[in-house]
Amino acid sequence: MSSAFTATNGAEYEQLMGRWSLRLAEPFLDFCGTADRERVLDVGAGTGNLSLAVTNRCKPTSVLGVDYAQTYIDFARTKTVNPAIRFQVADACRLPLENHSFDRVLSMLMLHHVPEAGKAIAEMRRVARSGAVIGACVWDSQGGLTAHRMFYDTAAMIDDEAKLRRNRFMTRPMTRPGELLAGFKAAGLADCEERALTIRMDFASFDDYWAPFLGGQGPVADYMAGLSQQMRQSLQSAVRDAYLVGEADGPRSYTAMAWAVKGVTPG
Repeated sequence: MSSAFTATNGAEYEQLMGRWSLRLAEPFLDFCGTADRERVLDVGAGTGNLSLAVTNRCKPTSVLGVDYAQTYIDFARTKTVNPAIRFQVADACRLPLENHSFDRVLSMLMLHHVPEAGKAIAEMRRVARSGAVIGACVWDSQGGLTAHRMFYDTAAMIDDEAKLRRNRFMTRPMTRPGELLAGFKAAGLADCEERALTIRMDFASFDDYWAPFLGGQGPVADYMAGLSQQMRQSLQSAVRDAYLVGEADGPRSYTAMAWAVKGVTPG
């Protein structure tokens, strides 16, 4: 299994994470760079936000976004008519692409969901030409994803199963300082560099925060689907208290930090 992320609905993913990947794409591309007339590969493209951000910045020859979820690829295709962008279903650990065929290979918020992330990084290197930049970023689940940490820490106080899931979520491979960097170095990439990227996750209300967890996408939705109605109501009440912190319902803003790494394919 090349991804542990439950992916069934592109529109629901946009509310859960796509709106934040769109925001994170900007500092990520600042870090990795872009250039005209390049062939760019977006590995784990999801609903296409990084691919679209690349073409908003420059004039690449082509951008190919690949993702293992057909439903996300279908959704991404509805977002653009730019002939330079294509989307297709593909396994990050077994890319159906030729060796040395891309000038820049990028991956955003994907590798921490891949049980064999080393294979995916090796595939990213394989399809990159000599001297190409390869870049990736993943959330800092334990120390930098405040909105999700609030949910898991609250749930863990009232449910032992939530505690187990929180522990798995917070200790996912590639999400702690230096882990993604070590993965790039192990793949033989040169000039590897790590940087912390920070955005804000802004919510209009508690409902805006809570509703995406019910949309069937990702690990929180997997947990929620197994709860009884009574437990779900109890959890919602507890998380709402954590969101409100004694104030009226309304906008809240939380920091979200990702680890970004880039390297160069050796000549």
